[in-house]
Amino acid sequence: MKNFKRSRYALINSNQMATADKVAISSGISGGTLMANAGQAVVDEITARWGPQQTTVLCGPGNNGGDGFVIARLLRERGWSVRLGLLGSSNGFASDVQGHAELWGGPDEKFSVDLLKDATLVVDAIFGAGLSRPIEGLALDVLKALEGRTCVAVDVPSGVDVDTGAIHGYAPTADLTVTFFRKKPGHLLLPGRNLCGELIVADIGIPETVLETISPNVAENSPALWFSSMPILDPCDHKFCRGYAVIAGSAEMPGAAILAAAGARRAGAGMVCLAVPREAAAICRLASQGAVVRVVRDTGTFEAVVEDSRVGAVLVGPGLGVTVSARERVLAAFKHGRPLILDADAITVFENNRDLLFSSASCPYVMTPHEGEFKRLFDFDGDKVSRARSAANESGAIIVLKGADTVIAAPDGRAFINCNAPPTLATSGSGDVLAGIVTSLIAQGMEPFEAAAAGVWMHGQAAKEFGLGLIAEDLPEIIPKVLNDLKIEGDQAGGKRV
Repeated sequence: MKNFKRSRYALINSNQMATADKVAISSGISGGTLMANAGQAVVDEITARWGPQQTTVLCGPGNNGGDGFVIARLLRERGWSVRLGLLGSSNGFASDVQGHAELWGGPDEKFSVDLLKDATLVVDAIFGAGLSRPIEGLALDVLKALEGRTCVAVDVPSGVDVDTGAIHGYAPTADLTVTFFRKKPGHLLLPGRNLCGELIVADIGIPETVLETISPNVAENSPALWFSSMPILDPCDHKFCRGYAVIAGSAEMPGAAILAAAGARRAGAGMVCLAVPREAAAICRLASQGAVVRVVRDTGTFEAVVEDSRVGAVLVGPGLGVTVSARERVLAAFKHGRPLILDADAITVFENNRDLLFSSASCPYVMTPHEGEFKRLFDFDGDKVSRARSAANESGAIIVLKGADTVIAAPDGRAFINCNAPPTLATSGSGDVLAGIVTSLIAQGMEPFEAAAAGVWMHGQAAKEFGLGLIAEDLPEIIPKVLNDLKIEGDQAGGKRV
């Protein structure tokens, strides 16, 4: 995997951003210059989208407010009508903020809802990344009064936690958010992501080498980070070279395994085997004509399927039911050292015996829970990235904590946040297709973390490509286009894999 710590997809938290500022300043760039560059970047984005109009800039007492003073001055110099309101007192300003406040030259008006009179555009430079408590009082009244006006947020809408995406009581909805150097996790995690509007990352002069010092281990999921690990087709390959995946199915809900098999085959697996009870065999053969259907009566006959040395990955869970046989199939795959993907019922079945699951893991494995399934195995508080990381560390699994802001976390602390999934994926069976895609990529030789990240992104991209009216059966049919587009993108990058 590409070193994402130095990539433009790396995400940094508020402490890391503060360190980046300090390191940049120690290298010879003044804090005042960084503030001036930040304000200039915001003004450039504003004037690229809107013409001069009555504008109010709302400033807080910290560095975010310092950016606001720069924005107000530069807009006024461009002929805009600007009012500026300061929350709190100018006493105690840091020197950089004080310098830009003096350049603005006033007036600083009383912070109140009256500041918004006649304003059609408002710049929110009140709290930024520094807020750690609920917004209340006058600040709350003014922020609520922004509704109906164009809002531009500096770094993040006030009230959004840049580390977690949580809302500290209230936050306005921005039309545009301009952040600096790198995105922050709260820009991508819900509910904060929904309040940021268009998100722009501006270069304010912080050297890229700063990333080596702050060493981020969270990134926005992107093909640039894992495409070089994707399977490469070889003219001499036969079907088993392209990956042999086994999917456990049931008689009660055979459709789940059929959907997973379709996802696995379209994602490139050369051989997919559906291991199902006799009652499900006929429908599986009809629905998945290119898959092999093996009838399994019990755990012993299932073991006979997965012990084949050519098997590259096993998926257990979709439609299987919360049964003893489901648990035994998981343990059988572990017994034979097959990379394992656990979804749905294969997670829930260990609700009261999770130690057995964790202690039995003898090979790499991936779990793909939604929030409800996650809570059946894990009891962690905090934001989504922290919870997924803690679960990965405790279980030893790659955790794919699903949702509109799916988090993929590894036991070593790496985590990706995925942002390309449209709401149309909230349809029955879509998770089964995702599990099949991930299983396919692992069977083809990808490392589990990279395979999980790639599978989640491809799944979301397929849904975006299809558009409205999506049902789970549509997803596998769009995967070839997603794969072809990835290849074209790689070819355009000079023949190198991205």
